Amino acid sequence: MERGFSAKLKTFSKDYMSLVAVIIIFIVFSFASPYFLKMSNVMNIFLQTATVAIVAIGQGMLIITGQVDLSLGYQVCLTGCVFAYMMKFQNWNPVAAILLAVVIGCVAGAANGFLVAYWNIPAFIATLGLQYICRGAAKIITNATPIGNLPKSISFLGNGYIGIVPVPILLMLVLFIVFAFIMEKTRFGRNVYAIGGGREAAFYAGINTKAVQFWVYVISGLLCAISGVVLTSRLNSAAITNGNLYEFDAYIGASIGGISLTGGKGKLIGALFGSIFLTTFFNGMTMLNVDPFWQDVLKGVVLIAAIGLDAFRNRKTH
Repeated sequence: MERGFSAKLKTFSKDYMSLVAVIIIFIVFSFASPYFLKMSNVMNIFLQTATVAIVAIGQGMLIITGQVDLSLGYQVCLTGCVFAYMMKFQNWNPVAAILLAVVIGCVAGAANGFLVAYWNIPAFIATLGLQYICRGAAKIITNATPIGNLPKSISFLGNGYIGIVPVPILLMLVLFIVFAFIMEKTRFGRNVYAIGGGREAAFYAGINTKAVQFWVYVISGLLCAISGVVLTSRLNSAAITNGNLYEFDAYIGASIGGISLTGGKGKLIGALFGSIFLTTFFNGMTMLNVDPFWQDVLKGVVLIAAIGLDAFRNRKTH
């Protein structure tokens, strides 16, 4: 019985250590700054987390398959710019503009999936190439000038409430529940884990590894489009800086959340807690008036520490 409890405790610490880290960091910053636990600041933390965490779902799934996507941030940017441009300059209905943004997100994800899964181009190269394509397209659409003063009808997506819960936070939670269910309770989710655990073994087990990898990239593109639309609505503006470095924030959040960078291990919910931790950490740094340049240095330190911790866990496992 004691051994069973020890095993459960070990599993919990591995899967939910990021939640414990979030609780600890909230406690630390609440003592460090009297303004940290104000409701307005706490709500701001979760609103900032929402759009990054939505992207982290897709990045987390990709990491589980043993891949990564360096274009996610600019997919968020491009889809948000298309969404804003079509409403502002083409007088499109917001619903139609959202649908177009979603289609573009899925096409971008499909392009990455096709190059990586079917053409066997390394994910680093393929997704870096698409990052430049999305960035260039966003500059062409906006002429590198922010598109603001968008229709008031879209403000609900980024600034509205359902009851007392802001819409972006509710959407984030719903998406995590849906994709956590997919990953843990469906054949597709099991196939994703199997590919990350061993691509060749998964192939010989009858899994269409290329198709699964392709669709994970499409899903990540879809989630980027949702994030792009919500972010544009919340800021009431689309600019080429929207979604900047989201791919790395999502990567760091997923790794902090216990998703193994070697693939095949980890829970998507960890990416949520990891994203909350990251946002909270830098919110607290801002509260303590830490220079933004030093915050960039700290973000690099956090990334290296998360990767180092993952490497240490895997070394202990083998």
